[in-house]
Amino acid sequence: MKFSGLYCFLLLLVFQIDFGQNEETSRKQRRKMYYRRSRKSTLPTHRVSRQLGIQQMRIVTPAATLPVVNLDYSTEEKFESFLSVPGVESSYNVLPGKKGRCLVNGMTMYNRAVWSPEPCTTCLCSNGRVLCDETKCHPQTCPQTVIPEGECCPVCSDTASYLLLSGVALNDRTEFSGDSSEQSEPTSFLHKQQPPPWVEMDQALRKEELQIEEDEEEIKQDEDREQKKKTPRPEDWGRPPTEGQSRDRGEQRPGEEGRQAHQHRNPAQEEGEDEEDEEDEEDEEDEEDEEKDEDEDDYDTVRGDVFRTPSRLPIPAPPRGSPPLPSRCSLSYKTITCNHVALTQVPPLTAPEITSLELVGNSITSIPDEAFNGLPNLERLDLSRNNITSSGIGPKAFKHLKNLMRLSMDGNNLVAIPSELPPTLEELKINENKLQVIDEGSLSDLNQLVTLEMEGNNLSEANVNSLAFKPLKSLSYLRLGRNKFRIIPQGLPASIEELYLENNQIEEITEICFNHTRKINVIVLRYNKIEENRIAPLAWINQENLESIDLSYNKLYHVPSYLPKSLLHLVLIGNQIERIPGYVFGHMEPGLEYLYLSFNKLVDDGIDQVSFYGAYHSLRELFLDHNELKSIPPGVQEMKALHFLRLNNNKIRNILPEQICNAEDDESTLEHLHLENNYIKTREISSYAFSCIRSYSSIVLKPQNIK
Repeated sequence: MKFSGLYCFLLLLVFQIDFGQNEETSRKQRRKMYYRRSRKSTLPTHRVSRQLGIQQMRIVTPAATLPVVNLDYSTEEKFESFLSVPGVESSYNVLPGKKGRCLVNGMTMYNRAVWSPEPCTTCLCSNGRVLCDETKCHPQTCPQTVIPEGECCPVCSDTASYLLLSGVALNDRTEFSGDSSEQSEPTSFLHKQQPPPWVEMDQALRKEELQIEEDEEEIKQDEDREQKKKTPRPEDWGRPPTEGQSRDRGEQRPGEEGRQAHQHRNPAQEEGEDEEDEEDEEDEEDEEDEEKDEDEDDYDTVRGDVFRTPSRLPIPAPPRGSPPLPSRCSLSYKTITCNHVALTQVPPLTAPEITSLELVGNSITSIPDEAFNGLPNLERLDLSRNNITSSGIGPKAFKHLKNLMRLSMDGNNLVAIPSELPPTLEELKINENKLQVIDEGSLSDLNQLVTLEMEGNNLSEANVNSLAFKPLKSLSYLRLGRNKFRIIPQGLPASIEELYLENNQIEEITEICFNHTRKINVIVLRYNKIEENRIAPLAWINQENLESIDLSYNKLYHVPSYLPKSLLHLVLIGNQIERIPGYVFGHMEPGLEYLYLSFNKLVDDGIDQVSFYGAYHSLRELFLDHNELKSIPPGVQEMKALHFLRLNNNKIRNILPEQICNAEDDESTLEHLHLENNYIKTREISSYAFSCIRSYSSIVLKPQNIK
């Protein structure tokens, strides 16, 4: 009896020990599987996000990580924002560009364009919305760093400049120099620009992988230690084991027969478990191969974005006579920046790797023929706000820049367009100069030019040749504001899509102005001297793509007739309009959507039931504020698509029940209604006046004037 009780007790003890070991093993396996699972699930997600960044690498920043900035940047955002964001209202600068483009400080940015409005900030135009992100500086490990003027991140002081200017070859297969063990030497690496966000994500993921590998190594070491405990060392042979050793090495002790019997298995069971172990090992090998392939893919994707001088090769000293980077200039990724550093001439640089050169805000007066011989691969050149004159530019100063796509010479003293510009140009800006003439050959060979800006000059129809724009087969964006044109320039290319002629002296629009511009989408003519009877009936009525016209601040007394049938946006702010003629929108298809008549002289007799005929089904925004209306205009309750109505700053006294809400309609699409600064007695408003509006918070009634 005693023997059987002792046997049961020992058997129970064996079970408990075995269960503890199995639980520890299963816990380690679960931990290993958790890391493997998390590692496997993390990598694809990361690769997707990084691929998004790589897809948009040409435009610098991945849109997925970028926050939306203030709506003032984008007019397209202004038109649609109030539909999805409660409380956001349109401003008066509301003329949109072509779909997908953004208006930034009066400038139209094409879809997917990228720019830096200020240091440390990069913005992207994405389908009409402006997305901005702040630059995060990567810590530098070189002995001496400087923060160049106009930059936000520190850069290494001298080494990078000498290396790049001396033409040292770069190895684009090496990783970022911060991972090198040789970074303590000042000349062992080449400084580069702060890595883009997807590279930082790679580095973060690699740290996570290293942590996972350390954990797995720790688990493996624990297993090795346990195995060593069970295997006697040669020097221990023949020695009597201690109590702990006998237990760890599996030597038989009294009462362990039951445990060995419990652990004994039949051959079939052992064979099945061996097969399962082999399958598990094959699965683990496959997973490791997949992870290795993914790591190689990650490396292949990242390489080329970051640079480091090969650690095995000595870095040559700068050759004698090689010009150093000028004082206070900075070198970033393929960009030399020398803004506002008091340069008097283009610095002699020899750097074939450089693709962008900025020389803004200096005192440069001339550009000799050999000025850019050492920068043959320039794609972007900014010479804005200098003192460059036309006579100071050599005839072949830009000819050898075979890859130049963007040239900016704003704010200089040019009287003519520079000669022999490279045919690769896609963007040319000569705003705020003294241009006095554009001859027939001034823009020759620029058949790839998309954007041309010449605002703030002395141009007029008298000094611009009618054949000057003929070579521009790809031109779609033309800005000629703040000049002296009295008529629309003749000979506009057929490819033109957006035309900006604000702040000129234009008095009439003739029938031949837009005969050949069938793709034109936006026309801006604000701040001119146009009267409605000086607009020819056939000037633009047959245009099929013209969607936006801005005639603000002209001399209009009526809403113009014979408007384009494709028109969607009409801006007539700041005229002297007294009347909206009947059926003036009746011929439009699909129908006018945005009508802005703020700051005019509209009175009750100037608007009747047929004034908005043809737009009742389509009108989404109607601005009638700052006029002389004494009542709600007729037809408002019939506007089925209206979302935004401004009637503030008029002389309205009463709101009758069916002037805004139709009794037959239970709900309205109206989301913003402004009635403030009138003479309305709010306590006398009928309870049914706004019954169709879903949210009373959309109605602005205060303050009111007292007379």
